[in-house]
Amino acid sequence: MGASVMENYDYTNKTMLAPMVRVGTLPLRLMALEYGADLVYTPEVVDKGIVGAERVVNEDNGTIDYNVKGVSVFRTHPSEKDRLVFQIGSANADLALEAALTVAQDVSTIDLNCGCPKRFSVHGGMGAALMEEPEKLCGILRKLVQHSGLPVTCKIRIFEDREKTLNLVRMIEATGIKALAVHCRYRDERPREPGHWDRFQEIVEAVKIPVIANGDVMEYGDIARVQKLSGVTGVMIARGAQSNVSVFRKEGPLVHLHIVKEYIRKCMITRNLHSNTKYVLMQMFGDNTKSSHYRPLCDAKSFRAICKVFDMEPELDAWTAKQAENGFPTDLDYIPRRIQNSAQGSEKKKAAVGDASVETPAKRKIDQVVENENTNNAKGDEESAPKPAKQVKISSDGSSSQPTPADTPKPDAENDKSEVAVEPTVAESS
Repeated sequence: MGASVMENYDYTNKTMLAPMVRVGTLPLRLMALEYGADLVYTPEVVDKGIVGAERVVNEDNGTIDYNVKGVSVFRTHPSEKDRLVFQIGSANADLALEAALTVAQDVSTIDLNCGCPKRFSVHGGMGAALMEEPEKLCGILRKLVQHSGLPVTCKIRIFEDREKTLNLVRMIEATGIKALAVHCRYRDERPREPGHWDRFQEIVEAVKIPVIANGDVMEYGDIARVQKLSGVTGVMIARGAQSNVSVFRKEGPLVHLHIVKEYIRKCMITRNLHSNTKYVLMQMFGDNTKSSHYRPLCDAKSFRAICKVFDMEPELDAWTAKQAENGFPTDLDYIPRRIQNSAQGSEKKKAAVGDASVETPAKRKIDQVVENENTNNAKGDEESAPKPAKQVKISSDGSSSQPTPADTPKPDAENDKSEVAVEPTVAESS
């Protein structure tokens, strides 16, 4: 497919995995695609968190990490590129563009998160906070549309005031985005409160771009129901996919335990660390805490302990032996700390924290965009933004092992062996 096709992508009757914090990491995204999802969203990645990241290709499984200070803030695989939507959390147009350009070669679409109500997102004016500043919101979208080189979409919530909602979606449409995802709840409403499916139709009628419905789509049959009720173009699934990602199957979902084991296998193959793997599994059992697997899973303090709960230790042993035989990483429990003390390593570290004196590919791109804009203002001509430059480094030593400060607990917490049980939470799509 690629960006050129996504430019005119037909969202009609498409189903999508919603952006879910910590849950929508690579293993679940790959499974969603295998079970029938047309598009998958990354969890929200904050702009500053990925600007200056080093792109690393992992030799053992072909995954691609974007590393900051030796820790991956975003992991993907080429097989999902043409169907991958990268969601950015931002309150600054220049930073949003720099983040988009950083990952542009590995994703198909850029999405701006304007709907997440959680503190970590609205802090600093991101997420749902942007809805209260429509000029800023639209300014970020225009910058992305004009200069990212990729299709741009946006995800919002609704206001209780209907006219305020319709005015906002019309403003957003005017920025040139390709589609609008709408979570049918107010900013302060939570999943336990019913969504407002009755609000979709008026939004559909107010704009000409595709409208994607999100909220209370728990099973495959809900897709047709919400489309018939509202006329939305496509449908996005969050909690339903978190519980059983085979919800995308037209034939019906697979047995829960089968999905759990398939997920663990996918985590093994992609080298998804224990902490994130356990977190997602806990969410899968959120509605089934009486299961005989639930309490042992709560107590699992390593990837091997997780495998033991589900009688999968022989599979882990086979995978570990094969990795070791080929000289590839086998540790699935800790984020490595491999920041070199050389001058080169020092420069990378400065770039990762945004040191203005260090020039990175993304920084060169944003500088060029600014230069182009200045030229446009002087001449009245519009120039296209530069294409993202490729940076590829091959890694086989495990120095880029895994998910994301945005998707997992803070590194120091992950390295703490005295891990407590992770209680299941209700999924909140960003």
